[in-house]
Amino acid sequence: MTTRRFWIALLLSSAATLALAQAPAGSYPSKPIKWVVPYPPGGITDSVTRIVTQKLAEAVGQPIVIENKPGANSIVGADLVAKAPPDGYTALTVIAAHAANATLYAGKLPFDAVRSFTPISLVAIAPLIMTVNNDFPARDVKDLITYARANPGKVSFGSSGVGSATHLTFELLKQTAGLDMVHIPYKGTAPALTAVIAGDIQVLGDVPSSLMPHVRAGKIRALGMFSAKRVTGAPEVPTLAEAGGPAIEGSTWVLFLAPAGTPPAAINKLAGEITKIVAAPEMKARFEQLGIEAVGSTPAEAARFLDTEIAKWAKVITTAGVKAEQ
Repeated sequence: MTTRRFWIALLLSSAATLALAQAPAGSYPSKPIKWVVPYPPGGITDSVTRIVTQKLAEAVGQPIVIENKPGANSIVGADLVAKAPPDGYTALTVIAAHAANATLYAGKLPFDAVRSFTPISLVAIAPLIMTVNNDFPARDVKDLITYARANPGKVSFGSSGVGSATHLTFELLKQTAGLDMVHIPYKGTAPALTAVIAGDIQVLGDVPSSLMPHVRAGKIRALGMFSAKRVTGAPEVPTLAEAGGPAIEGSTWVLFLAPAGTPPAAINKLAGEITKIVAAPEMKARFEQLGIEAVGSTPAEAARFLDTEIAKWAKVITTAGVKAEQ
């Protein structure tokens, strides 16, 4: 009897899973969705997630509950989602650090940065901006490269931490331009910004929304944007190439993931609604004010983007010998 009940339960469970996977998009979701942000409230990751999911909740007719789970360079929050039931009711926001973690913590993570998740959509990209202390002699990127080459090991650049988008983008600049610059990691953008204003470091990179208010207030100077074209939210800042530097790009981004095995019907439903939300003129305008490029993508496009980012930063990490913080 026990064996018979076991097989009946197994068949019922399999049927339920298959039904969800094949269910029409209109039947999902039927209850609130938990959305994990692996960073503290208030930053660009949290803000973009809340802006988009507020509209998403209206579109799908169910509440979306944001849970901030910071810790260990996003690993704490990502682990929670990786181990959550793949039923379409748990999602995760990741940024460029997630792509770096795949290499920095290879073999040490309690999950796989790729195989433990199913991409939903690439929401937005925020190119990084290079700024300098007001007393730094370089007036553009070409000057900075010339000065750094003439003063090896004497120019320091700050970032919000080891393996951050800023850290790795400057490592890419060092490798491309043949520079010897010293990395000074901080625990967040705020202390790094204080340091560059005070002259404790000479160079700092981050997203325009964090640094442009201080550039416009005259506290620091902007030398260039790590982007292929000028950013609408900061049109006065030239690209790195326009400012005499190499044509390299570096950004952080916002990408939504779900646990691996989440039914395609649920993934496609979320991705379709997110793409429509991000494409709306008012959303694009809101992002542009923050120096963010609205994207919106299919799950397949998001997967390809993530694979490309992991490969790009793996090469930089390996070449520079970057080690994860212990």
